Amino acid sequence: MKKPLKVLCVELLRVLTWAPFALLKVKFLSAEYQSDALTRVARPSRYLGGELGAVCKPDDGIEVRMALAFPDVYEVGMSHLGFPILYHILNSLDWAAAERVYTPWADMEQWLRENAQPLCSLETHRPLADFDIIGFTLQYELSYTNLLSMLQLAGLPLRREQRDESAPLIVVGGPCAYNPEPLADFFDCALVGDGEEAIVELAELVRRGKQEGWTRRQLLEELATREGFYVPELFAVSYQQDGKVAEIKSLKSGYEKVRRRFLADLETAPFPARPIIPFMQTVHNRVAMEIARGCTRGCRFCQAGYIYRPVRERSPEKIRELINTALENSGYEEISLLSLSTGDYTCIEPLLQQLMAEHADDRVAVSLPSLRVGSLTPELMEEIQKVRKTGFTLAPEAGSERLRAVINKGISADDLLETTGNAYRLGWRLIKLYFMLGLPTETDEDLQALIELAAQVKHSGKGTGGNDVNVAVSTFIPKPHTPFQWEAQIGIEDTLRKQRVLRDGLKKKKLRFKYHGAESSFLEGVFARGDRRLSAVLERAVELGCRFDGWHEHFDFARWQQAFADCHFDPAWYLRRRDEDEILPWEHIDCGLPKSFFLRERQQAFAETATPDCRDGDCHACGVCDFKELRMRLTDVVAPVSLPKIQDSVSEEDKAEELTRVRLRLSKRGRARMVGHLEYLKMFQRALRRAKLPIRFSNGFHPTPKVSYLEALPMGVTSEAELIDLELLYPVAVEQIILDLNAHLPEGFAVVAGAVIPWKSPTPSAALLSSLYRVPLPQPIPAALSERMRAFLNAEQVLVTRLKKGRMEQVDLRPNVLDMVIIDDELELNLIKGSPLLVAGTLLEMDIEDVRRLQLRKIGITLKESPAG
Repeated sequence: MKKPLKVLCVELLRVLTWAPFALLKVKFLSAEYQSDALTRVARPSRYLGGELGAVCKPDDGIEVRMALAFPDVYEVGMSHLGFPILYHILNSLDWAAAERVYTPWADMEQWLRENAQPLCSLETHRPLADFDIIGFTLQYELSYTNLLSMLQLAGLPLRREQRDESAPLIVVGGPCAYNPEPLADFFDCALVGDGEEAIVELAELVRRGKQEGWTRRQLLEELATREGFYVPELFAVSYQQDGKVAEIKSLKSGYEKVRRRFLADLETAPFPARPIIPFMQTVHNRVAMEIARGCTRGCRFCQAGYIYRPVRERSPEKIRELINTALENSGYEEISLLSLSTGDYTCIEPLLQQLMAEHADDRVAVSLPSLRVGSLTPELMEEIQKVRKTGFTLAPEAGSERLRAVINKGISADDLLETTGNAYRLGWRLIKLYFMLGLPTETDEDLQALIELAAQVKHSGKGTGGNDVNVAVSTFIPKPHTPFQWEAQIGIEDTLRKQRVLRDGLKKKKLRFKYHGAESSFLEGVFARGDRRLSAVLERAVELGCRFDGWHEHFDFARWQQAFADCHFDPAWYLRRRDEDEILPWEHIDCGLPKSFFLRERQQAFAETATPDCRDGDCHACGVCDFKELRMRLTDVVAPVSLPKIQDSVSEEDKAEELTRVRLRLSKRGRARMVGHLEYLKMFQRALRRAKLPIRFSNGFHPTPKVSYLEALPMGVTSEAELIDLELLYPVAVEQIILDLNAHLPEGFAVVAGAVIPWKSPTPSAALLSSLYRVPLPQPIPAALSERMRAFLNAEQVLVTRLKKGRMEQVDLRPNVLDMVIIDDELELNLIKGSPLLVAGTLLEMDIEDVRRLQLRKIGITLKESPAG
């Protein structure tokens, strides 16, 4: 088919869009540029690097550098479990280095483009184009535009054929790699399946290729001989007149299918013992422990349940060992036990009992994010709620017994209501229910059943003191490598109609209702089962400004409609029902389960026939196990173990007499100045945990450490005089406290002095008389500055307006300023309280953000009483 002139012009524009970045020859982003960028963006701690646990390797001896790239914002990517595993594995190799990079938020992307600066890694601020490999994880179809944007910001051509031999190898992995076809024109190879062993093979082959002078094609040919590596240029795809795939032809003998990579045994798999501790609050800020991989429940809509088979469990002993080490090295307050169905873990009850006994005294909570009705015994629920009720979420998925039989959910309404009743009686006040709409064979009667079931859940908590219910409903999206991969997805109008039915019905029952956007679900469905031709649409969407499509504040469906129209595609065509004998775009990707098994399960679905879990019954011949090396690996059942509570070396009576208060003085320098106040508080609390100091805690349901701080230091200001008061259960030598804390503080923070103070001393904020700041003055120094200073000091009021919490307010600066003087081309300010940025900005007639870039310093404080000297 000949391309229209408009499409050819668009393709020419694509070549030009990355050209300014391609001209960049920046080795590292300079400190000056880093500083400027960080003062111009919201949440600069996204881009700081230097977190505790991060690995920064020098160039000496490093033969392969890989950038682990997450196509979403830092706080989302830092919560992903797979990244730290690969990071740990690669950095454990003497000759390899792994660094991290995340999609910059819109403000940082704008700064990079306006200043013609490349996207760089966090560890060494090395431009992405200077890495040997850039590895993207594909967790979600709506992150695809972020991937292309990151390549643009790296100064790399988007399309594979436009990149030369000097460009990094572009690799993708993750669940979306099981159908990476919409991105197939952009990446060099995909890693399909478990990555722990394959990532080392990849690095070794790149190393060998560099040593032996291989071409890019030679490297890709060699990768194609290894299990799990999909090289799209070694396959040619043709299409019929009606748009369906006509043929997926292998261009390499013996390479007709790409079989998924398997990790046979989770017990011996590497796992990071030293987590990277972010400064900022991420989506999941806790010790995340994968206790099992794989699920055999057989929910027919669930791609993860098929592509991660067979079930492989870690032993309780290994789990406890890894958790204890991670807690020591992180200071986290929560443990999360992760798997597709954590409640199915063979030893879940004794494991929970052991973890509770070991960590309850340390105020460490244990959460199980993925709970299933069939695996929740009352005993298990009692263990979960002992430390903190960290949330109770259940996923019935469908409202009627009939529809749950279709999807093989395998739970009854009675089971669900018994579980929720137990949860309310045990003290939970809110239960979250997850459902899907648009499932195969769904009718409006099923929607009414959903409403009634949610109402019954609310009623099951009657008389328990609390029975709130949140109902969250997503649109069913048929995914590759599932029995429903052939089914149609409902369109936008039908989705909106069903959402209205649910909203009105749930409102009458006084239940809260949340739902996914119809347009974003539509788009996810297009790319989930899309083919290579969608690459043109992705490029056009990026040109039109599409980014962060999974974020409602950034998602712009009108731009996507324009992109499809410009490329002459009807996106709804990709939501159609597929014929059983049709060649699917992902036909050459072998997930380990044959097509015949999925077809059999599809027939079972329409017959409303259950397929039992093979964990406890007969094998269903899904084809994934060889029953030798690759098989289900379940841990042995163990009896509950009662571990003694950890006792402090000092009795409670002695502690009451020896309560001690210590005042510390900290410095905050370098990149630490861009850590916000709340981030600073959390960082210090975790350092206290790692240092194992005997901190007192408050009483109550959520105990907090008894630590007092000065008022917030403005972001961007360094300090030599931050005060922190610690309340200790018993005395510890101040020198030892300083030594222990400095061993656990991130770069840029340091305890510089300390002293024991009287127990009844005022808090740092109450004890503070004034703070002394230095402001480097712009050159030449404004001629009128001295006069402005005199006028300021002689005035009774100095009123200025500032933005606070989204509102403009007027403040009087004069009462909080004791003095000001110019010393050595710097403005020295002595303030009782308040921000030096506002005062300096008023005197210099500069915007607050411009003042922040002057790099102010807090050089000292005066106390009303100064026990620390």
